[in-house]
Amino acid sequence: MFDSILPILKDSQKFVIIQAENPDGDSLGSSLAFEELLGEAGKDVKLYCAIDIPKYMHYINGWDRVEKDWPTDREVAIIVDTSAEALIQQALAVPGVRHFLETHPVIVIDHHATEGDLPFETLSVVDSSAVATSEVLYRLATTMDWKITPSAAESMFISIQADSLGLSTPSTTADSYQVAADLVKLGAVPSEIENRRREYMKKPADILKYKGELIERIEYHLDGKLATVHIPWGDIQEYSDRYNPSVLVLEEMRMVEGVEVAVAIKTYPDGKLTGKIRVNAPIADAVAGFFGGGGHQYASGFKVFETYDTIIPELITATDKAITDYESSIS
Repeated sequence: MFDSILPILKDSQKFVIIQAENPDGDSLGSSLAFEELLGEAGKDVKLYCAIDIPKYMHYINGWDRVEKDWPTDREVAIIVDTSAEALIQQALAVPGVRHFLETHPVIVIDHHATEGDLPFETLSVVDSSAVATSEVLYRLATTMDWKITPSAAESMFISIQADSLGLSTPSTTADSYQVAADLVKLGAVPSEIENRRREYMKKPADILKYKGELIERIEYHLDGKLATVHIPWGDIQEYSDRYNPSVLVLEEMRMVEGVEVAVAIKTYPDGKLTGKIRVNAPIADAVAGFFGGGGHQYASGFKVFETYDTIIPELITATDKAITDYESSIS
């Protein structure tokens, strides 16, 4: 699996690890673990993301090492947890980044089944049977005989916990549990991680009030199978620095009786619109794919340049088709 990237990892010295512009526990945990693993192997590593790491993820030790300034002295780029062009568009717009990626080795480490569409050549290691990118990274580390320090083990454990919703999603396998157990043996302490996470998940009173306002905005379509909520730019400006508005309500939306697909839609002043999808049937990637997005079967997203009023009918069509196709496949 790793043959194509081993020579570059062994022979190169200066790396930059890139996250998508929707950083989550998997992308951040994988980036930090990769940084630690390569650092222990004597490499020089920088972490890059075109946006700030959201505050609710600050329980992950090392988040503050992720930089928004593109490092200009790197030899190799490593993209973790995505192979979608739409999720690194802000990075590609930074002067020099696209040219670098077109003229230097680029390694992709991912676990999404969605076919990549990056506009430059890559050496990709994608294992769709893995529940998280760090499950792939753990196998790479053992193949390379890299030392897995307690901090690297913690970062990988967080990555796996985040993308598997605590080792509970249908894509979680016996191998996922085994890797998680190995990481605990190597120094990850689940109770300490969870205590930090809970501290950062605490909400100020005004955030709880805002959550109530979001719940009142939820709309239902397709006889209740699709739930949507709109988060305009004003809300993003006021609240997202402290708490991701989508995260506040998506799980509650998904758990409403009869709902199969829940989507939080954010609109931006430049005409951009993003959708975060959570589902009860394994069709999130199919819905996102309708708009050129991607992700997991149960959690995906997309980014388009359309108005909110335009996207809703399209989303209804995409969801209806995804549900119909899935029901036909299991009947």
